[in-house]
Amino acid sequence: MESKENKQKTQAAEEQVSSQPQQSMEPHPFISVIPLAVLITLIVMVVKLFPDDALAGASQVALMIATAVCVALGMGIYRMKWNIFEEMIKKTVGDAGVSILILLLIGMMSATWMISGVVPTLIYYGVQIMSPTFFLPCACIISSIISVMTGTSWTTIATIGIALMGIGDALGIPAPYTAGAIISGAYFGDKLSPMSDTTVLASSIAGADLFSHIRYMLYTTIPSILLSLVLYLIIGLCYDSKPVDISQYLTGLSHGFNISLLTMLVPAFTGWLIYRKTPSLITLLLSALSACICALILQPEVLVKIAGESGITAKNLFEGIMTTCYTHTQVDCGMDSINDLVATRGMAGMLNTIWLILCAMCFGSCMVASGMLHAITHILLKSIHSTVSLVCSTVTSGVLLNLVMGDQFLSIIMNASIYKDEYAERGYRPELLSRSTEDSATVTSVLVPWTACGMTQSTVLGIPTLVYLPFCFFNIISPLMSCLVAILGFVPKPQPKESQTLVTDDDKDSIG
Repeated sequence: MESKENKQKTQAAEEQVSSQPQQSMEPHPFISVIPLAVLITLIVMVVKLFPDDALAGASQVALMIATAVCVALGMGIYRMKWNIFEEMIKKTVGDAGVSILILLLIGMMSATWMISGVVPTLIYYGVQIMSPTFFLPCACIISSIISVMTGTSWTTIATIGIALMGIGDALGIPAPYTAGAIISGAYFGDKLSPMSDTTVLASSIAGADLFSHIRYMLYTTIPSILLSLVLYLIIGLCYDSKPVDISQYLTGLSHGFNISLLTMLVPAFTGWLIYRKTPSLITLLLSALSACICALILQPEVLVKIAGESGITAKNLFEGIMTTCYTHTQVDCGMDSINDLVATRGMAGMLNTIWLILCAMCFGSCMVASGMLHAITHILLKSIHSTVSLVCSTVTSGVLLNLVMGDQFLSIIMNASIYKDEYAERGYRPELLSRSTEDSATVTSVLVPWTACGMTQSTVLGIPTLVYLPFCFFNIISPLMSCLVAILGFVPKPQPKESQTLVTDDDKDSIG
C-alpha cells in the first residue's frame, strides 16, 4: 500500500482512539462483557441454523442486537447520552468508505479476471504441473511470495487465491484445506512485507522502526510458517485423494474459454502497478479494466453468451462486460462442477460483506463509546506481573479486540495504545509490543466471522469463515508462538528509562 494511504489510516485511527469520550463512571467489567457474550451466543446460533447462508442477513441482525444491548446498558445503567454513541458510529462508518470501495473493486476484479480467461488459464496449466501431495504447501508458498511482493493479503487472495482454489478443486483437494493454505500464506506475506499497511501501522503506533519491527517478527513468524508447511505436507501425504480425471477439466475449460498465455499480460500489468506502489484503489480498478479489454479481445463469444445474445456486436459485448462487473455470471463449460468453478459474483457478491462490515463497525463503535471495551482490557492490565504475562495479555487482547471491533486496523491501534505506556514503563523495546500486536490482531482478524477480513475472504473464496478456520494453521499458530517465544525468553532485554534514548539499532536486535 502507498505510504500516504498508511498515514491517512493511521491518523484516522489515532484520532478515533483519542476522541473516545471520557466517562464519569466506568462500566463494570461484568456489565461490559454482556454485549460480547450476547454477540458470540447469537453468532453460534446463526452458524448452526444458517450454515450456508449466515452472511445473507442473520449475522448482521446478531450484530445489531448486540449493539442494541450495549447501547441499552450504557444509557439505562450509566445514563449515557445517545449522541455519544451516534458521533462515534458516524466517525467509524465514515472512515470505512475507502474499505468499502476496495471491496467493490475486488468483486469487480475477481469477476473480470475469470471471464477474461486469466484464472481459467492459470487453472488449465496449474493442474498439469502440481501434484495433490504437494499442492497445499505449494499453495501456501505461492501465496506467501505474492503477498510479500504486493504487501496485501486481500489482493493476493482475490487474484492468485481464486486460481489456486480452482486448481485444488480440479486435483480433488477439499476446498477448506485449500482456503486455509492460501490464507496462511497470504497473511504471512502481509505480516512481513514492508509495503503492508498493517505492518506499517503496527510499527508506527508502537513507536518502532519499520525494518527493526520486521526483523524482530522473524523470531515468531518463521517458526509459525514452517510448522504450517509441515502440517500441510502431512495432510498431503496422508490424504487419500480420489483419482481425478484432469483431462475433463482441461476439455471443459477449453470448451468454455479461449485458453491463451496472452491473458497473463493482465496479472503482469497488475504486478507492475503494485511494484510502482500505485494506490490500491487505482491498482484494482486498472487491473479490472485491463481484464475487460482482454475479455473483449480473447473472449468475445463468452461475453455474448453472458449478455444472452447470439451475435458479436458492440452492444452485446458492452452488455456482457457490464454484467460481468456488477452481477452473477456463469459460463457453460459442459460440466456442472466446472461451471460452478468459473461462476462469478461481481460487485453484487460483495454487498452482503459490506452490510456486515457496517454492522460490525456499529457494534465496535458503541463498545468503545460506552467505555465497556476499556473496562474489559483494564482487567488484562491488572493481571500483568511479568514479561510473559505482559506478552500473553497483549496477544489475548489483540484477539479480543478483533472479536469486538470487527476491524483489524482499529484492533491494532487500540491494542498498541492500551499497552504502549506499560511496555515503556517496564523498559521494553517497542518492537516487542508491535510484534505481539501483529502476532494477534493482524493474523486472527481473518478467523472471526464478523470482521471485515473474515467476511471478505469467506466471500471471495466461497468458504464460510468457521469452515476454513481449522486449516489456517499459520493464523492459529502465530499467537501461540508469540507466547511461547516469550516463555522461552526470546524478548529484548529491558532497558533503564534513562538509557532508552541512547540505544542503537544494533542493540534493538539483542535477544535475552
